[in-house]
Amino acid sequence: MRWALVKVCLAVTVMVVVAFAVPLGLVIKEMARDRAFSNAERWAAAIGPTLSITTDRDSLDRAVQTTEVGIAGRMAVHVPATDEPGSVPLEIGRRRAAQQDLETTRRIGRASISEVPGGYALLQPTAVASGRIAVVEVYVPEGDVSNGVATAWLVLSGVGLALIVGSVAVADRLGVRMVQPAQRLAGAAHDLGEGRLGVRVPEEGPTELRSAAAAFNSMADQVVQLLANERELAADLSHRLRTPLTVLRLNAASLGEGPAAEQTRAAVEQLEREVDTIIRTAREQRSQTQGAAGPGAGCDVSEVVRERMDFWSALAEDEGRKVRLAGVDRPVRIPVARPELAAALDALLGNVFRHTPLGTAFSVDVHNGDDAVIVLVSDAGPGISDPKAALVRGNSGGKDGSTGLGLDIVRRVAESTGGDVRIGHSVLGGTEVRIWIGLDGRTASDGRHGHGHRLGRSRRGAGKRPAGLKI
Repeated sequence: MRWALVKVCLAVTVMVVVAFAVPLGLVIKEMARDRAFSNAERWAAAIGPTLSITTDRDSLDRAVQTTEVGIAGRMAVHVPATDEPGSVPLEIGRRRAAQQDLETTRRIGRASISEVPGGYALLQPTAVASGRIAVVEVYVPEGDVSNGVATAWLVLSGVGLALIVGSVAVADRLGVRMVQPAQRLAGAAHDLGEGRLGVRVPEEGPTELRSAAAAFNSMADQVVQLLANERELAADLSHRLRTPLTVLRLNAASLGEGPAAEQTRAAVEQLEREVDTIIRTAREQRSQTQGAAGPGAGCDVSEVVRERMDFWSALAEDEGRKVRLAGVDRPVRIPVARPELAAALDALLGNVFRHTPLGTAFSVDVHNGDDAVIVLVSDAGPGISDPKAALVRGNSGGKDGSTGLGLDIVRRVAESTGGDVRIGHSVLGGTEVRIWIGLDGRTASDGRHGHGHRLGRSRRGAGKRPAGLKI
């Protein structure tokens, strides 16, 4: 593309230079010729007054010598003989034109130009006193006719060459400006095809290539987002398997001793390790993205809480845990999909069973306000020694069998509505996880309802207490 543009520009410039330089050079040549013969006519006219008065040789010779061309020996005067007997033609100066040309000039009565060796001869007819026609001959050398023409052609050639070189250089720069963005775009597409998802193209060059670069970058972002969603889905689905695995592990612990019990516990532990490996592998390259629930998505938080508590109550009864449930006596709609909220609750409740001793009590409370809903999961366990570390995404806290992703699922559920997550100390003496779920995408906790550490980015309206919320 670059060389094609250079060739086109070269061909166009050469045609333009030839179209203008050749006619201009011919005009300059013609002007030089006209200038030389105009000067010759002027010198020839200078002898006319003398010829009209006298044809005396001495007088005419002095008149010729007074002119520049006469001194240079380039002027001659040819006076024909009279009709008187014994009259001879008068010749002054050196004759270069042929006799036939002289006769022709006398006959036609106007100036003419004839070629002579080394140049041209201007023949100017002039009437003398006797009524005869004398001819003044002025010799014009070839050098005078072409004086300055060679220089003009050289200048025109130089200007034309400069124009050609300049146009080629400009075309080459334009070609580079067009080709380099296209090459970068092709290289980025190749890199993206090889799996280098971070490659992007600078939006430079002509408008069309800038649009193509913007479209490519948008496509690459979309590809990254789609892959991130795939990994997120794989990680979340794998993490949701932790809930039944927790139940299996706790049930396997109560099987007592024996080969069958040991094999069951080993199989559960191996399955947990495999699930953890899937989760970590799927989320190694997870992008920092999130998605809000689509239009019309939502669920009844009270119904979901009751359902998940029914699931966990059997295990709580087996372990001697006291359970308290509050605030779920009436429907409370939130803009969160039912599976997402269930996964978040299972993650929090699974952590209670996994990381607190047997017999530890816990509670789930739902508080409904005008523009926010708060879900509190509290326990009477030993608490979290380092809440900040627990809030780090993917941090397992050094605990065996933990991926540290449960709070990440909870965080995404809260942030998708404009809320956030905080960890603090519960009234039961252990840990309290507080999920703020915004009903209009603006609400976030300001921490006036207890001390804790916040998980998630700041949201619009942070620091405002939801209107009508009573805790």
